[in-house]
Amino acid sequence: MNKVEEQLFRQPQLWSRREILEKLCPIPKAPGIYAWYFKEVPPGVPTENCIRYNEYTLLYVGISPKAPPLNGAKPSSQTVQHRVRYHFKGNAEGSTLRLTLGCLLSSELNIQLRRVGSGKRLTFSKGEETLSEWMDQNAFIAWCEHPAPWEPEEELIKSIPLPLNLDQNQHHPFHRTLSKIRQQAKETARSLPIVS
Repeated sequence: MNKVEEQLFRQPQLWSRREILEKLCPIPKAPGIYAWYFKEVPPGVPTENCIRYNEYTLLYVGISPKAPPLNGAKPSSQTVQHRVRYHFKGNAEGSTLRLTLGCLLSSELNIQLRRVGSGKRLTFSKGEETLSEWMDQNAFIAWCEHPAPWEPEEELIKSIPLPLNLDQNQHHPFHRTLSKIRQQAKETARSLPIVS
């Protein structure tokens, strides 16, 4: 755990969205753990006891790939590079972090979760670009290679205050509030017309 803690929490090297999305991405195509630090914290997110590094606050930790399936199915071949780049430029349907941030910032950024395409997918539609611009200014990433990132994940989530993590984080006081905010946004989106 020491290498993980050193690279992610004690002396993290933080990278911006622009740096990560460059052609020569600094993140390796390897399994690992990533930590999200924010310059501006979305409204309502409690930061008491959160790890801080200079002006940045740690709010979320993720891994790639997920643990191999227990049913013998083929394990994911996704890498940290792929996952982090998707969080930075994808949409809320494929990124739980973008879904969370968009729901928390919907009033501030004037964006709304909506049904798109066939109506099964939920994204912020044109608001995804606005969310990406916000991340450009406020979201920074540190990462650490790890051959089996799912092994330290549970312990990290249990031992560090991470208000934006939902999975395995039911003990965090913000879990119920965040779950409700996301659920309400989804219910509203399903009641509205599909965005073409």
